[in-house]
Amino acid sequence: MMPPLGPGRRRLLGAAGAWALAGTWPTAVAAGQLEEPLADSVRSALSSAIASSAPPVPDFHSTEARLAYLRWLGRASERLVRRQPDLQHRVEFLQTVWYESRRAGLDTSVVLGLIQVESAFRKFAISSVGARGYMQIMPFWARLIGDGDVGKLFHMQTNLRFGCVILRHYLDRENGDLFMALGRYNGSRGRSPYPNAVFAAQKGWVVVG
Repeated sequence: MMPPLGPGRRRLLGAAGAWALAGTWPTAVAAGQLEEPLADSVRSALSSAIASSAPPVPDFHSTEARLAYLRWLGRASERLVRRQPDLQHRVEFLQTVWYESRRAGLDTSVVLGLIQVESAFRKFAISSVGARGYMQIMPFWARLIGDGDVGKLFHMQTNLRFGCVILRHYLDRENGDLFMALGRYNGSRGRSPYPNAVFAAQKGWVVVG
């Protein structure tokens, strides 16, 4: 459980909420994952997690589940239309986020909030430290757990899969503490501006009913 918010953290969270509503984010929020040694077993597990090239086609166990997904897709699409006006691209993007977040055992609204903060939904975004794509993947990950081709980090499903797998890895390392995992994802572990910004953005992607 996160500790109670002090006055400083409340101010930061309030500012993050204002950034979310305005659709803009200060460049200080963006950083990048830090390269760290991985045990062979961890490297192998992460490599396996990104290896499958299966398309993100939703599979539903019931009609009710399918209808719930379609309701989510319709509402999320309405919220994203300003940033991604092309309907086909928007649906493919949201379907892939939905698929990859669930594949990694993550809350889809958290992943969308992270993408909003990291890249403002820009496929070809590159940060000042070289992080790439929607989820701002650092190039070293392509070498550590991929085939080394950094250019593939701009491919939509590849970028989203890397991002979700990496966040899942950090969440496991932090024993389920999402605040700390988000900080590690951003290279600012233990500091509040980035996790608070993601939590504020996440609220705009929670679909009820």
